[in-house]
Amino acid sequence: MDKELAPEIANRGRNRNWVVGITVVAALALVIAWTRNALKTSVEANRIRTATAEIGPVENSLNATGEVIPAYEQIYTSPIRASIRRVLITPGTAVKPGQPILDLDKSLTEIELEKLNDQLALKRNGIDQLRMKLNKSLYDAEVNDQIKLLNINRLRADLEGARRLQKVGGSTGEDVTRAENALRVAELEKKQLENDLSYNRQSMSASLRETTLQAQIEEKNLKELTHKLKQADIIADRSGVLTWVNENIGSSVNEGEMLAKLADLASFRVEGSCSDVYADQVKVGLPVTIKVNETSLRGLITQVKPAVKNGIVQFVIQLDNSHHASLRPNMKVEVFVITDRVAKAVRVANGPAFKGKRKQFVFVLPKGSQVAHRREVSLGLSNFDFVEITSGLQAGEQVILTDLSAYENLEEITIDPKR
Repeated sequence: MDKELAPEIANRGRNRNWVVGITVVAALALVIAWTRNALKTSVEANRIRTATAEIGPVENSLNATGEVIPAYEQIYTSPIRASIRRVLITPGTAVKPGQPILDLDKSLTEIELEKLNDQLALKRNGIDQLRMKLNKSLYDAEVNDQIKLLNINRLRADLEGARRLQKVGGSTGEDVTRAENALRVAELEKKQLENDLSYNRQSMSASLRETTLQAQIEEKNLKELTHKLKQADIIADRSGVLTWVNENIGSSVNEGEMLAKLADLASFRVEGSCSDVYADQVKVGLPVTIKVNETSLRGLITQVKPAVKNGIVQFVIQLDNSHHASLRPNMKVEVFVITDRVAKAVRVANGPAFKGKRKQFVFVLPKGSQVAHRREVSLGLSNFDFVEITSGLQAGEQVILTDLSAYENLEEITIDPKR
């Protein structure tokens, strides 16, 4: 005969059954929730960003970086070997034309200038002495030539006299021959003297010309040093802002060493750089868009530097509005070099949904609908702002720009406005 269980044992069994049942139900709920999430076909409306296709220009661009620099920057260098005595203007100060920037110690150059002055004076005095000496030599040669001519005339008269005496028997043939030889020797000596006189004239002229040229060289050296000494007064010759100055007072500077930089901060240009992968695409004359914070500025490439350094191509951009208030020296900016352009195209704002492929799938959201449909589109030109849609999309249609790669295998997704 069966024995009835105690009440506490029966209650314990019923409680165990309830715990098992609750555990099973909770596990089933978790499985159902996980399954719903795994097969989720909706997305919260506040998680997506959309854009409407429109007709407009699209420019193809390649990305580069840039640095804003003054359109004009003058570098002052030391024209002489000197030392810095005083710095009269500190960097960042506005400078007016004629305002001194630096004071250099020019004493060594001034001593050298005096030395050149003395050398030039000495050279000019030498020219005067040479001219007097040459004039004296020339005068003496001319006098000797005249004396020789008088001597020839006397010998010629002696010869005539010897011949007359020979006719009357007053002299012999030897006396006539002796007189003829003396005359001939005198005539040859005169020719030699005339030749020497001609040579002396040419030689004296050449010597005088050489000495004069040496003096002219000394004079040009003197003018050059005088000009350098004048330039050693480091004075601003135009308005601008002093961006840098050598403030090492007492230090020596050599000729050609940089002393200061003066920039015109009223206008700017941009020095751009990009990978040498795009070297064949970056050309002079290409239009450029520069992003300065939230402002877009336009410009043109005016120079492409020939050398490639560390895999980087550098180029210079002239801005259409070089006086824009957003521009600051040494500011880093984004640069977009425009390599191609379509004037009228179906375009959509660029976003994460576009992966750069020529053909891809995007989700299109019909107007007034909460269901987005997957559609294949073909892409054309693209830049930072827009993507050209060559097929698969019409102007006025709305495209989801958010990256929905998690739903790439679905044909449609529901946009849930309640979440």
